[in-house]
Amino acid sequence: MKRLLNLAPLLVILLVVTSCTSVRVAADYDRNANFNDYKTFAFFKTGIDKAEISDLDKRRILRAIESELLAKGYTKSDKPDLLVSLFTKSNQRVDVYNNYWGYGGWGWGGFGPGWGGFGPGWGWGWNQPNVSTSTEGTLYIDLIDANKKELVWQGMGTGYLSRNIDKKEERIKEFVAEIMKKYPPGMVK
Repeated sequence: MKRLLNLAPLLVILLVVTSCTSVRVAADYDRNANFNDYKTFAFFKTGIDKAEISDLDKRRILRAIESELLAKGYTKSDKPDLLVSLFTKSNQRVDVYNNYWGYGGWGWGGFGPGWGGFGPGWGWGWNQPNVSTSTEGTLYIDLIDANKKELVWQGMGTGYLSRNIDKKEERIKEFVAEIMKKYPPGMVK
């Protein structure tokens, strides 16, 4: 039991780290839209310019979206059927872990207050707080009917972002690929 209690913080950290690697996605769409009619696309500059991210990240996202749409058989056009727009949100998350490593600690019985009580033990060790920060971002991809000027599909992906520039492009591609798996509706793999 004591060994299990000592491993619990490691298991929690492992769970948090592994859960940070996925992208949670959702999509919504106009049920009256005929997605078979859409064959071409272009980027909606006005909407994209409003996204509050760096121009470098915008280009990374747009290249990933273009790659996904081309792979689905769409063609980029000056007279498109669909306009592609995007916007983003982000939240800074700060996690503080108070770890106690060493002999003693919290547990049943032993040297706690009272007989067989639950409380702090005694012995060697240290209590060093560990602080980590991460950024959770949300990417929205909007597909707009170019003729009607109406939103017909919106995909959203939420996950943790990488600050490592070498991994950032791969993470953006992963975000976009996961979101675009939901398009077109009814074609989900």
